[in-house]
Amino acid sequence: MERQQVDVLVSGGGVAGLTAAAAFGAAGFSVICVDPAPPVTEETARDADIRTTAFLQPSVAVLEAAGLWSRLRPHAAPLQVMRIIDAGGAEPVARLTRDFDAADVSDQPFGWNLPNWLLRREMVARLGELPTVTFCPGVGTAGVTARGDAALVRLSDGRQVAARLLVAADGRNSAVRQALGIGARTIRYGQKAVVLAVTHPEPHRNVSTEIHRSGGPFTLVPLPDREGLPASAIVWMERGAEAERLAALPVPEFEAAMTERSCGILGPLTLASRRAVWPIIGQIADRLTAPHTALIAEAAHVVPPIGAQGLNMSLADLRALIDLATETPEALGSAAMLAAYDKRRHLDVQMRVRGIDLLNRASMLAPQPLRDLRAGLLGALYGVAPVRRALMRAGLGLR
Repeated sequence: MERQQVDVLVSGGGVAGLTAAAAFGAAGFSVICVDPAPPVTEETARDADIRTTAFLQPSVAVLEAAGLWSRLRPHAAPLQVMRIIDAGGAEPVARLTRDFDAADVSDQPFGWNLPNWLLRREMVARLGELPTVTFCPGVGTAGVTARGDAALVRLSDGRQVAARLLVAADGRNSAVRQALGIGARTIRYGQKAVVLAVTHPEPHRNVSTEIHRSGGPFTLVPLPDREGLPASAIVWMERGAEAERLAALPVPEFEAAMTERSCGILGPLTLASRRAVWPIIGQIADRLTAPHTALIAEAAHVVPPIGAQGLNMSLADLRALIDLATETPEALGSAAMLAAYDKRRHLDVQMRVRGIDLLNRASMLAPQPLRDLRAGLLGALYGVAPVRRALMRAGLGLR
């Protein structure tokens, strides 16, 4: 079989992989994007993936360059305020509330939230507009061989592709990473997240809220209204057994439990989707590159869903790659380019994985004295304006 030549092969068709394919295609590179998941209809996609993704400010520049933001912006719910509530007292009620307002550091919201099924719909449509991009749903990466001049990729449909740059965006169990013998260190928390959407009588006012008690944060993220009612996405992190118990409750009991866990800040919560349960881990690859290969997104790093960091770390990876590729297109996939990519991303990835690990462990605290200490530290840090602004800028990845 004749070997196909391409500038960039993107392995993985999630949000990060589709964005990568659009970004490289918009920059004029020839791209093949493969995704082992079969093609789905919009209706199937709505039911298959009920998660949402929050894009923070720095990610928007990547989306704009890829020609995606104009498609996504009309459907996005802005996130103007990040609110942290400590409910770690004897009763599950808010005892300390602190608001981090984007207006303190920018004239734009912190970010924008969108459902994953809609992201996929709009991103796949964008790929169809780009003449140098070929999207192959239902096709995975079966093998990788690194050579001096290219990464040789064997696809699950039998085709062979020689890529100047192979972008591994194929998830936490990355087939590319494993084929290249790159290890990964995994942090297990014994947590799972119950993921769902709700409606509620009180407006969210573009406020994203993390409520800390024990077991992990309970996070409400604004969504566009549903059938005339305010709506939010929920990520409810708990110890694994408790998360499974909650997900199996009858709907009235579950709605009562999540309303109580939310401290009632938006009124009674009504389930507006099915419930899904996701394991929570932290993970970091031993290295971010191999010959003619760059690892991005969850192939490179996984963090618990705190502060909307996961996908935005992924797009920071992509931003670094695109900048390097467009600065010196002739060096695409070269050892020098990949060394520069590693240098730009390695320290930031390490620091954010460690930082989010600490935040997650703090959110899991069960003993009352430690929960009291957590509340005290939150109040003290928030009270110092320069520290508060520095924390917001660091969370956004702004300098």
